[in-house]
Amino acid sequence: MSAHPLPPLTPVAGAPWLIDRLTNGHPVAAFGVRGARTPEIARLAKASGHEVIWVDLEHSTMPIDVAGQICACALDIGIMPLVRVPEREYGVIGRLLDAGAMGIIAPRVETAAQAADIVAACRFAPHGHRSAIGTLPLVQYRRMPADTLYRAADQATLVKVLVESPLGIRNMAEIAAVPGVGLLAIGTNDLSAELGVPGDFRDPAVRAAHESALEACRAAGKPLAIGGISDAAYSAELVRMGAAPLLMTGIDTDLLLAAAQARAAQAFATLS
Repeated sequence: MSAHPLPPLTPVAGAPWLIDRLTNGHPVAAFGVRGARTPEIARLAKASGHEVIWVDLEHSTMPIDVAGQICACALDIGIMPLVRVPEREYGVIGRLLDAGAMGIIAPRVETAAQAADIVAACRFAPHGHRSAIGTLPLVQYRRMPADTLYRAADQATLVKVLVESPLGIRNMAEIAAVPGVGLLAIGTNDLSAELGVPGDFRDPAVRAAHESALEACRAAGKPLAIGGISDAAYSAELVRMGAAPLLMTGIDTDLLLAAAQARAAQAFATLS
């Protein structure tokens, strides 16, 4: 009896899709995960129209295996899973990518050398130092020649570097020029704090940092997302200036708090 034929392998949209969308000005909604601990959060993100989910390991106690399960679910249902790794702790990168993450967000990048180290952790040889593996969730655990698997994984995997300091801003042109860095971003909360104006997104020093970073990334031909801004009007202004329209709609903990506060207010209002 012949073996049952496997269904066709469905390609998964990854880094090229996201970079192309953002470069051409098409908005992409991204949902953050910090408090949830089950893959259902990926399904909720999908049901609410998000195309990207990002798991925050920098500011949570979530175990790697839980993050991997959430990423694998997102991969299965057709939304792109990214993970923000803990600051300066790049040893988990390979395990997260092996588990199903399609991209890594690396915080507090300040130099081109740091960016190059992150790229190397995300790429198989000869383009990096990611540890060899036999198969991946990316290809639905199919067996295939190693060079085919590694080429597909390298192409699909996004490297996003997060610049959050004045030094990083000064080195933005060199960071953006690093081969393999696909998307750059500014964390304005941290940047404004380090500039001595915490939370003042419209301070001239913050504005100058945004403008110089946009110019550096424009020259490198790479998209720059600017996050950490609670002022929707200012975010929209930055997009009109050329920032990538990666819409960080919120993190699960903040959204749950807002919904709980609204429900409590509604309940008390019924008694007045």
